[in-house]
Amino acid sequence: MKIILCGASGRMGREIAREIINSKDMQLVAGVDKTPHSLDCAYYANIADVKEQADVIIDFSHHSGTYQLVDFATNRRIPLVIATTGQNKEEIEYIKKAAQSLPIFMSGNMSLGVTLFISVVAKIAGIFPYADVEIIETHHNKKADAPSGTALMLASAVLEARNREGRIVTDSRSGVRQKGDIGISSVRIGGEIGTHEVRIDTGFQSFTFKHEAHSRALFAIGAMHAIRFIATQPDGLYSVKDFL
Repeated sequence: MKIILCGASGRMGREIAREIINSKDMQLVAGVDKTPHSLDCAYYANIADVKEQADVIIDFSHHSGTYQLVDFATNRRIPLVIATTGQNKEEIEYIKKAAQSLPIFMSGNMSLGVTLFISVVAKIAGIFPYADVEIIETHHNKKADAPSGTALMLASAVLEARNREGRIVTDSRSGVRQKGDIGISSVRIGGEIGTHEVRIDTGFQSFTFKHEAHSRALFAIGAMHAIRFIATQPDGLYSVKDFL
């Protein structure tokens, strides 16, 4: 299986490149990044210039390249894995529209463990719909987007469990919470890979759930699952839940 990797020079790009190179069923044919990489494959600063044929594109770059990435994948009919976070509403809608004619896998977190973590949190939040919910996410001080994609996935899952009743508050200094608010606080410090803590409080009892990532290999392994999965799917938009 031939792979084009966007964001090849980044932290996660280098991690997934190692996984692809060491795999028996994949070949890295092109790496795309504004910063040159040392991988043993073709290098491009812009995905529009890529000439190699591929079976899947995986993106660990930056959401600002969404339109160009999606257009390239759509025009070449190459299944796409989007592991980049921080997309705005317009970019998300653009991805959804493209998924009507292309297999696209998109997730704010590629970890299978995080997906299970989110499902447990959503289950408890649905059982106690009147409870307060606060999410605290901690990442390294170079992470560009806040809140994290995983924190937004957690908050959205809670809203779904509560029939979309409530709102997501992303500024911890907003003061008094309204009924149904889901607060997200973002911490950026040191080299933290990723920790997500969810506190659910009914007023009479509380629950605390926590997931800690100890290595970026965790996300790279999940991304490998996503690549193999999306390569055989019909047109549509998929997430980690679809191959669990």
